[in-house]
Amino acid sequence: MIQPSTTFKDNLQQLPAIDGVARVDLVDAEGTVVASIENQPGKKGSVAVYQYLKQAFGALDARAAEHGLAVFAEHTADARENPGAHPNVDRLIAIAEGGAPLGIDVVGG
Repeated sequence: MIQPSTTFKDNLQQLPAIDGVARVDLVDAEGTVVASIENQPGKKGSVAVYQYLKQAFGALDARAAEHGLAVFAEHTADARENPGAHPNVDRLIAIAEGGAPLGIDVVGG
């Protein structure tokens, strides 16, 4: 598991590559995909973080969400100040604050 620094860019450099990942699907307890994060410009960092959380924790529970918030670094503070600006960070905040855990499926491309 990485030790997150204070900057997202530095943290991203510590995460596994996302080559070959088409998207990350987030799945609720019933197996329904509730969100997908496509591996495309502007979302590659989120794909890397969620893939890493899957590898490190297996699922997205409160503990994984808290760690993910540390990895997102300065984006977490911005998301707290501007709800809706960073939906992939907002999701982690909601789970860290007691929201239902989600499964993480990494889909190859």
